[in-house]
Amino acid sequence: MSTTQPDAQSGAHADVIHDIGYRHYDGPRLGRAYARRSLYAQSLRGAYGLGRSAKSKVMPMILFAVMCAPAAIIVAVAIGTKMTKMPIEYTRYAIIMQAVISLFLAAQAPQSVSLDLRFKVTPLYFSRPIERIDYVAAKYAALATALFILTAVPVTILYIGALLAKFDFTDATSGFAKALVAELLLSLLYAGLGLLIAALTPRRGFGVAGIIALFTLSFGAVSSVQAVASVQGSEGAIAWLGLFSPITLIDGVQTWWLGASSSYVDGAGPSSAFAGCVFLLVLLALIGGTFGLLMSRYRKVGLS
Repeated sequence: MSTTQPDAQSGAHADVIHDIGYRHYDGPRLGRAYARRSLYAQSLRGAYGLGRSAKSKVMPMILFAVMCAPAAIIVAVAIGTKMTKMPIEYTRYAIIMQAVISLFLAAQAPQSVSLDLRFKVTPLYFSRPIERIDYVAAKYAALATALFILTAVPVTILYIGALLAKFDFTDATSGFAKALVAELLLSLLYAGLGLLIAALTPRRGFGVAGIIALFTLSFGAVSSVQAVASVQGSEGAIAWLGLFSPITLIDGVQTWWLGASSSYVDGAGPSSAFAGCVFLLVLLALIGGTFGLLMSRYRKVGLS
């Protein structure tokens, strides 16, 4: 650091350099990839309360246990009663347990991004080397991974139980593989929608309420109208109504593309190849669209 002091003889000002102890960093610079991986790992651990206080672990761990408990019970009953196949399809498990998945998402999506907005630390992430796309991609991937773990572990328990019970290996493996594909699509869709809602407000409570409202109200409205349409014999309307709720959208995609049976009213899945393609395209558009909207949101945050 340099300062200017007067020269006693000439009266002119002379520059003096003071050593205040700063040292140049000569160590390795790990770059964007390392920062992105670190943010991903930290966010994934945080989704289950790891590395946080004991209080933060209670909710995610309880929900994880609730997701796994029915699968363990089903396996015990299937083995104990000597069934010849599982009483539930692998692809239906996450659909049936959708309320638990929505609660997990509502609790963890705001935790992942809302607190950064509230305490105004998000712009700090965008200082080099990390950029907006790194932040969004890491948060998105971390929450999607957390949801995939939440939904895939119970299905894995069912599959292991099927092997222990010596059920048909081909059928069990085929159903398990289809379920993993369905859980991956569900995780990507839910993570995108949850993060988008949570990123709109720095208030965690508002994010929680918004996510619960989206998944609960949309499913309630769609399933109710589908039930009415089923009673009235409107077969065509039943299938298309599934586009307007995240969980019925997933159900429709796995019904047509993965050969799963619909978990709701008869005829709820796509009734033709065209309808099946529309369901898949809408799902992919929502996944890509939520990522794009998150990028737009954080572009504004970075400028604020």
